[in-house]
Amino acid sequence: MERVLVSACLLGDPVRYDGAAATADHPVLRRWRGEGRIVSCCPEVAAGLPIPRACVELERAGALSLLEGRARALAQDGGDVTEAFLVGARLALDTCRDLGIHVAVLKERSPSCGTGLIYDGTFTGSLVPGQGVATALLRQHGIAVFAEHQWEEADRRLAEREGR
Repeated sequence: MERVLVSACLLGDPVRYDGAAATADHPVLRRWRGEGRIVSCCPEVAAGLPIPRACVELERAGALSLLEGRARALAQDGGDVTEAFLVGARLALDTCRDLGIHVAVLKERSPSCGTGLIYDGTFTGSLVPGQGVATALLRQHGIAVFAEHQWEEADRRLAEREGR
């Protein structure tokens, strides 16, 4: 049975930058919990960032640019947390490699976990198409990453992998 990486905040853990959770409740998630498939992950906390912490956005909304060393992860208070975001992304990838995980469901809009939308780097609340640092790294290594509104799609990918 394959396991699935899931953002810790979606599982009810108060790990978001503001110390809150973003608890998801979906039949697929409930079934996965019952099957023991879930592996919880918060790349930012795994990298040692505190709870709560300053809001972070990616320069030029560029996770790929950040991975290539051409952009930074900047906190609203002015701090550069690029290295922590890189470490967190690598730890998420290591977890997937160690446990044979090929499917992840991560928190949309997060600078680490966003799958299709992230904030634009101006701290004005503007969203742009893009992905978070951990999502980008996981996808570079063949892991299928879905947002929290894509539980069924993630479950279908898991079923395909398991031949069900």
